Amino acid sequence: MDLIRHLRFFVAVADERHFGRAAAALEMTQPPLSQGLRRLERHLGVDLVHRTRQGAVLTPAGAHLLPRARLLVDDAARLVAESQRLAEARGTVHWGATAALPDRLVTACVAELRATGATVSTVVDTTVDLVARVREGLCDVAVIDHPALTDGVRAGPVVKVPRWLVVPSDHRAALTERSTFPMLAGLAFAHPPRSANPPAHDTVVDLLRERGLDARIVTVRDDRALFAAVAAGGAFGLTTAPPTPTPGVRWLRLAPQALALRVRVLRGPGADTAAAAVDRVLFKERVR
Repeated sequence: MDLIRHLRFFVAVADERHFGRAAAALEMTQPPLSQGLRRLERHLGVDLVHRTRQGAVLTPAGAHLLPRARLLVDDAARLVAESQRLAEARGTVHWGATAALPDRLVTACVAELRATGATVSTVVDTTVDLVARVREGLCDVAVIDHPALTDGVRAGPVVKVPRWLVVPSDHRAALTERSTFPMLAGLAFAHPPRSANPPAHDTVVDLLRERGLDARIVTVRDDRALFAAVAAGGAFGLTTAPPTPTPGVRWLRLAPQALALRVRVLRGPGADTAAAAVDRVLFKERVR
């Protein structure tokens, strides 16, 4: 559990005495705030807030723990600010990219960031971990899958990046001129684990079901594992890697708008220049 994040929820509710106002102050919606506070209470083993019709009232335990919680939240904010000051002093941009972003876009982003005069440090990770990195000040900028839970972090507009469907080269969907989603029945859907970004994972699964395909899911960590599963003949999947002659694998251009990878740029305080550089790369590559 991200303890500092959940303590920030508690402090906001204590300050506002109201869940709705606290959620607005944190620039998030009320349900995840309430759920987060309950997780914190379970983690600590005490009730912190009484929920009433009039608003939120601190319990005796909540009143006792509030000063220490506020101190931890304030210290975390100072730590982030100081780390950013040190990063700016040495001219380094720490940025991250979702593993779904194709290599050519990762390197294009690095080149664009270098053009700003910065030294560039790159990490490729899951969306869940990248959001945490930006929130904690470990990354200045990150490109993540959309949708995702981004409360407490500034996020830019959604950009669609081309994504293809890949199938075994001897499958009937690869051998016909008019492929359809139902043709893929019988193949497993090779996809990154749900834990990498539950909202985006569920969105893709729902999309396939809407198109008449309720496939069994097998987990793959990256494109290398995806292509191996597809070439083995029992799976299909999605990739942002453009069509390339690959034994056992065929690229299909089905529903390009619907299947496009949706990404957005997260930015930490003081990272507007770096975020703008990454945005420029993504907007050049977007699905039109």
